[in-house]
Amino acid sequence: MLMSKNSLRHQTRSITTKDKDADELLDTEWLLTNSRGGFACGTVAGCNTRRYHGLLIGSLNPPANRIMALSNCREVLTINGHEIELGCFEFEGAISTNGLNRLAEFSKDIGAHFDYDLGAVSLTKSIYPAPDSDMVAIVYDFSGVSEEFDFSVRPLIGMRDFHSLRKSHSELSAIRRDYGIAITTEQNDVGELFLQADQMFFEKDPQWWYNFLYRKERHRGQDYLEDLWSPGVFRCRIDSPDRIVLWAGLSRCNDTDEMEEFDLDVVLDSLILREKELTKGIKGDDKRARILYSAAGQFVIERQIAGEQRATVLAGYPWFLDWGRDTFIALAGLLICTGRIAEAAEVLKTFAQAVSEGMIPNRFDDYGAEAHYNSIDAPLWFVHAAFEYLRVSGDTASFSVDPLPAVRWVIDSYRKGTRFGIHADDDGLITGGNEDTQLTWMDAKCNDIVFTPRYGKAVEVNALWYNALCNLAEFYKSRNAESTQYYSRLADQVRESFARMFWNGQKDYLNDCILPDGAVDDSLRPNQIYAVSLPFSPLEAWQQKSVVDMVQSRLLTPFGLRTLDKHDNRFIGQYTGDQRQRGAAYHNGTVWPYLIGAFIEAYLKVNNFSRQSKRKATRFLRPLLKHLTKSGCIGSISEIFDGDEPQRPKGCFAQAWSVAEVLRAYRLITKT
Repeated sequence: MLMSKNSLRHQTRSITTKDKDADELLDTEWLLTNSRGGFACGTVAGCNTRRYHGLLIGSLNPPANRIMALSNCREVLTINGHEIELGCFEFEGAISTNGLNRLAEFSKDIGAHFDYDLGAVSLTKSIYPAPDSDMVAIVYDFSGVSEEFDFSVRPLIGMRDFHSLRKSHSELSAIRRDYGIAITTEQNDVGELFLQADQMFFEKDPQWWYNFLYRKERHRGQDYLEDLWSPGVFRCRIDSPDRIVLWAGLSRCNDTDEMEEFDLDVVLDSLILREKELTKGIKGDDKRARILYSAAGQFVIERQIAGEQRATVLAGYPWFLDWGRDTFIALAGLLICTGRIAEAAEVLKTFAQAVSEGMIPNRFDDYGAEAHYNSIDAPLWFVHAAFEYLRVSGDTASFSVDPLPAVRWVIDSYRKGTRFGIHADDDGLITGGNEDTQLTWMDAKCNDIVFTPRYGKAVEVNALWYNALCNLAEFYKSRNAESTQYYSRLADQVRESFARMFWNGQKDYLNDCILPDGAVDDSLRPNQIYAVSLPFSPLEAWQQKSVVDMVQSRLLTPFGLRTLDKHDNRFIGQYTGDQRQRGAAYHNGTVWPYLIGAFIEAYLKVNNFSRQSKRKATRFLRPLLKHLTKSGCIGSISEIFDGDEPQRPKGCFAQAWSVAEVLRAYRLITKT
């Protein structure tokens, strides 16, 4: 049975817009996704402030080749000759806030909803993406109609690669087809957009609209002006309460097989069913968990591997695809904590089948399935995630078939040597890379400038290496005595070397990196927290406590851990400016929310998971839970925050490992 609008609204994240100023509403975003890597997103103000904002961003080669198809719509009500515009658009030198002035409330559940108070009529505009196809329903619900009026919708078309911008010198055209209006361009690689509205008639009136300004792009030092094309206007007359639906969909050129029946009830029922599936593991009325589970579901999509559709994880919206490091840091929170064990196994299999020279892909290409392997820690995070999956599933038989062979391949390759000079040194510790490579997660580089050189022996890489060896030794304990002895011996050597090389007795914390020439980088960074939080730690208990205390006192903020001690002369407190300026700040002071997961786990661990420590950890987590519903992207968690107050959210507005690690930390605190 279709769930009513009112029954959905108790699950929404809502904002009363009349209480907010325009800039705040322009900064607050929303996101809706499908299973293909496609999405719809924008601001609560209804104005696009990024090149990535749009009502329909589809994927021609899921999840890659994403196309910004339908950017926005200009809606106008004409009552007694007086025009009321609903839109909010920013142009170079001017901003139109007519619609924003009449917007009463924004809310988000399975769709995004804009409630307008228009005097003679009330209107709710809703956006509903189909869950399994690149199609969106834009729904206009009119109520309280006291006099008749004309209603028109002018679609504004991008039809471009979602990383680029459209300019008016390009060619677009509209063709009438059986299912509606088809929009094509001279570029076959961007597909075909269809538009359809049964209750409205289409009036052909092609126009270019010039110089839309995207303020987020301008702040990031990138091109920020775009021209959009419109094929014409959809029109109708409203004289009583009514529902108008404009459908938009993206397909490959001339591929009518991708078109679906335009049935709003089918789409809504599918969205409601998906939401129930995402949140079915929640016990009781835990609203925070419900929002977190729903947020987690937005990142789990499908990729075709060897002719099969398999689950994978998008690292972040709006611009990332599936990255190995992000996927396996996020796997526990997104899938294991939420009870989606079969999908966790699929994700492991997806990446296991892409192992090359004992390395897991760092990422897949934006325009195809090509894998890139430039990461020293992604394979070790894969090993960690595989054993976390085994602990929860208990499915030793499936684990032994896949991913265990990939796990052993990683370990053997890292011990003997693989790409980028990655190998186990004579002391058993993993070293790799050089001054030209950026292989750890602190990988910011612009032109020839490396902002955080961490080649050699990085602390978190060797914490993961020790953890991996201990996991294998434990796995073989009752299965193969020779293997147990082998991995235990390696782990013992790593433990001794780790304590000797990384423990800084003068500063009571761990060195961040040991360079190939033996030079020590003793920067106070958050990477050391993994030497405590992972299941197997190479540190003594008193050292673990010292690391947690130091990270808490010097790096912890309300929104996660700073990437560098504020007292370091390289500290940069604001993530802003062009690519070079942002790259310099990215790992030199910027705050990363995902690190709160490892910190809270480590904090609870050194305090024996006491009730008092859980209460304290709840306070650590509270600002991010508030951010989840009140700022940034409503219903998700940002990639990063400024290192200095007021710590504004930056980067991707919805990041997989941010959501995953907050969810995992929340579960660590709330489980009995």
